[in-house]
Amino acid sequence: MSNSATTSNAARDTARTDTAEVIDETGLKPGWLAWLASRRIRRLSREFAWIGLGQAAAVIGTLWGVRLLTGLLAPETYGQLALGMTIATLVNQVVLGPLSCGATRFFAPSQEAGSLQGCLTAVRTLAVQATGLIVLAALALCLALLFLGQSAWVGLVLAAVFFALLSGYNAILSGMQNAARQRAVVALHQGLASWGRFLLAAGMIVWLGAGSAAAMLGYALAVLVVVASQAWFFRRTVSLSGDGCHTAQADPGPWRARILSYIWPLAVWGIPGWAQLASGRWALQTFASTEDVGLYAVVYQLGYYPVTLVTGLVVQLVAPVFFQRAGDASEPTRVRHVHRLNSRLVTAALVLTGLAVLLAFGLHRAVFRWLVASEYHTVSWLLPWMVLAGGVFASGELAAVSLLSGTQTHSLLAPKVTAAAMGVLLSLFGAVRWGIPGVVAASAVASTIYLLWLLLLVRTWHHRRGKRENDDVPAIEGVA
Repeated sequence: MSNSATTSNAARDTARTDTAEVIDETGLKPGWLAWLASRRIRRLSREFAWIGLGQAAAVIGTLWGVRLLTGLLAPETYGQLALGMTIATLVNQVVLGPLSCGATRFFAPSQEAGSLQGCLTAVRTLAVQATGLIVLAALALCLALLFLGQSAWVGLVLAAVFFALLSGYNAILSGMQNAARQRAVVALHQGLASWGRFLLAAGMIVWLGAGSAAAMLGYALAVLVVVASQAWFFRRTVSLSGDGCHTAQADPGPWRARILSYIWPLAVWGIPGWAQLASGRWALQTFASTEDVGLYAVVYQLGYYPVTLVTGLVVQLVAPVFFQRAGDASEPTRVRHVHRLNSRLVTAALVLTGLAVLLAFGLHRAVFRWLVASEYHTVSWLLPWMVLAGGVFASGELAAVSLLSGTQTHSLLAPKVTAAAMGVLLSLFGAVRWGIPGVVAASAVASTIYLLWLLLLVRTWHHRRGKRENDDVPAIEGVA
């Protein structure tokens, strides 16, 4: 029997099983099932439309913002801003980003268990503790810069940390809003954050002068507005009524332990992951010039960032759905169903990446002519390769959702840490040997290694899980 026929039979079996479950649980007739299914499709379509609107606003805002800031800042100053962004990226990769993932992952299970209040209290406590550590580390870094005679960087560092803290709070609130399926609210704030960031950065540059610290301060002020709005919407849209406010169900201790257990691998691999993202910029700063950092940052923002953002659209839509379907990952049937859906999404992401690369080969000159100042046009030919790097990496992140749905975050440590370490070494070698083209090539190679490892890991994990489940099934007498 062909693979397509096998898949079709499996789909029909799944449909019959789902129908039987609905009839058993609700007593509804099959005619009602079609109505329920269409209603569910309509709801998902509305959610996807809102997510698409938010991501489109973010992408357009980013592309427009690049054009705005490259017109206001010289490549060297733009390079300083890009280096400052690596500080904000470090904070979110290692501390607040993992906490946002944990809050998103356990929002639905805590709601299902009637203990959402306890989960939210645990998230708030962890966020306060993380903020204290980040502030202490920032003060220590500023003192070190003053001691080393690099006082010119202090303003940029402080503005970057301020921006990083607010961005982390925004990610936590946005993640929980997304888990609560408040798609319109998330879309609104994604667009507001993207456009507001560049508008206020431009305003600060005009007011305070064309400096990197002024631009970063504008970024931070824009996110401050978004966080205030997010908090207001969160209180209005997320209900804590019912079992979630019972004292017995509001104990944050168990949820704090579960969140920490889930996010510590994310924090550990966040360090080499950040090193990989930042190594290209700092390698160019060390072995080339700050101007080269600015040129590379533009290629990154036009090639790598939009592709990962578009793929993030899909992750933003499916991750809460997958987490709900997987539950606490104790039921094998639910986990297998999520794995099958995720495999199809990874395939679709790779196809879209190929199409985007082909478009970039044909349009890279036009894209740079439209979107950046003329001083940056010399690196337009690198755009297709950066699109390739971003698309392949984004496909790997999408593949990882299968393991995240099963709460197997520790299994991602090896591929993430190893691929990131290889990316750092390749970036250093590429910067020394070929400059900006070498760093772009290093990103593409590291992303490919990461994707292949993730695909192998997901396949191996689900194969072993299926084998254990088959071994646990007792033999039926008279059947070999």
